[in-house]
Amino acid sequence: MRTRLNLLTAMAVVMSFLAVREAYADPTGLWDTEDKSAKVQVEACGDNLCGRIVSLEEPLDGKGNPKVDAENPEPELRDRPIEGLKIVWGLEDSGDGETWEDGKVYDPESGKTYNAKITLEDENTLKLRGYVGAPLFGRTSTWTRAD
Repeated sequence: MRTRLNLLTAMAVVMSFLAVREAYADPTGLWDTEDKSAKVQVEACGDNLCGRIVSLEEPLDGKGNPKVDAENPEPELRDRPIEGLKIVWGLEDSGDGETWEDGKVYDPESGKTYNAKITLEDENTLKLRGYVGAPLFGRTSTWTRAD
């Protein structure tokens, strides 16, 4: 009887841990970028996740005009505004409840697109890894959930 009680207690502890972990496993919402220069809305886009810049800390250029995607390698896209720009897309749930991978991230400052994955550290911390080839060759940016 005591063994059964210990087993049930252990199962309850594990189940409560899993329930808490699931509560954190939602990367959708509004996030501040690492340097706080932008807010990005992460949301479902079909079966995947994507993210769009919804506001910039400094939305205007030196001439008082809205900042545009001036570094884009495609000349016809260089006039589109940075605010509203989709910068993360195609992220697929890895199945572990904390990682979404096989996506892309666009850096409007350089005009370059990288492979991407995100990992939720906790409910208020998201790690975005942009890389070329394998995740080993890249950089991680830590985003915090916006208030």
